[in-house]
Amino acid sequence: MRRRLVSSTFLVVMMVVILLGVPLAVLEVRSVDTSTKSVLATESRMLAQTVSMLVSKASLDGTNSGPLSDYDTDLQHMIARTHDATIDVDGQSPIQINSALPPGAPAFSVTYEMDGVLRNVGVRVTVQAPRAPAEDQIRGSMYLIGGVALAVLVAATGLAYLQARRLTKPLEELAATAERLGSGDPRPRHRRYGISELDRVAEVIDSSADRISTMLGAERRLAAEASHELRTPLAALSMRLEEIITLADDPQTVRDEAEVALSQVERLTDVVQRLLTTVRTHRRSDLAVPIEVDTVIRQQVHEWRPAYQSMRRGIVVSGERRLMAMATPGAFSQILSTLLENSLIHGAGTVTVHTRAVGGSVVVEVGDEGDGIAPDLEAKLFERGASSRGSTGLGLAVARELAEADGGRLNLVLQRPAVFAVFLTEHSPLSVIAR
Repeated sequence: MRRRLVSSTFLVVMMVVILLGVPLAVLEVRSVDTSTKSVLATESRMLAQTVSMLVSKASLDGTNSGPLSDYDTDLQHMIARTHDATIDVDGQSPIQINSALPPGAPAFSVTYEMDGVLRNVGVRVTVQAPRAPAEDQIRGSMYLIGGVALAVLVAATGLAYLQARRLTKPLEELAATAERLGSGDPRPRHRRYGISELDRVAEVIDSSADRISTMLGAERRLAAEASHELRTPLAALSMRLEEIITLADDPQTVRDEAEVALSQVERLTDVVQRLLTTVRTHRRSDLAVPIEVDTVIRQQVHEWRPAYQSMRRGIVVSGERRLMAMATPGAFSQILSTLLENSLIHGAGTVTVHTRAVGGSVVVEVGDEGDGIAPDLEAKLFERGASSRGSTGLGLAVARELAEADGGRLNLVLQRPAVFAVFLTEHSPLSVIAR
């Protein structure tokens, strides 16, 4: 593209130079010719007038005019040294002045005639000038015109190259950015070039890079969240299947454990569906529906009680009953499951699940009797990857995102011992009308 721009600019400028230079050269040639002939015409007229005056003076004095050659010296001063003149007076022999032109040399020639100087006497003067000086002047003008034309071509080519580089370099950078974007590097360059069209293309590529980066980040978070959120139901399901194997001789117990295992499978299905919904939309608050807080707490306590009993720990539920909150189905279950799992792994003693309604919100607090949260971990507790015992560090981060997606929040309300609080919008007829 750069070569085409330079070539096209060079051709355009050359055409302009030709269209202007050729007429200028022709005009210069004609100007030199006209100027030379004008000088010759002036000299021939002055000579003719002078000779006519001499002839008339001799006639008025009543004397016969002598030969014009007697005035040759005076007449020579009336023309240039490089010019020749031939004077013809009727009744006299022609005289030649200067005779500077070689025979057969190209020359300019101008003739001036005066009739009726005396009765039947006329004067004819022919002045000639060599063409060589005029040709030298024309040649110098041609060199000047050619030099100017060449300088214009060189300058135009240089400017065309700079302009082509200014236009093509951004295109090359945009192509490299697009290629890098296609190879999996979605970092935007945020580079602008001062050309509105190219800046618009750069803005589109940068916005595409931002969208691709967001999509890739969402995919990575989805994979991390899926691995974390599926781990807990799978662990519970594994425990139930082990109970079934251990108690295979008791049909009623097997049936009960199988029902719990089936509920775990349903929960896995709900987790997968919710993760897919998370990918499709960043805002799930419109999917929130009224849920019974007691039912979700009872289900989670029932699932986690065997694990707590195996470690000789207990779970206590207290607080207000029959509370209704607005949340996405399954999201509150996952939040509560994450808090119970964290208390099981990182806490100690009895775990208390306390519910209350405050200022239009339903608050569910989960606390234990352990040592609490380390001071250096408190500031980054809800960040992805924050962990004190080698876990994935995603549980609390995902739980907080789930709560915020439903219009609520998850906070650490007490550091020692650790107490977490989930705040959800309370469901009431007024809240339904507001929504």
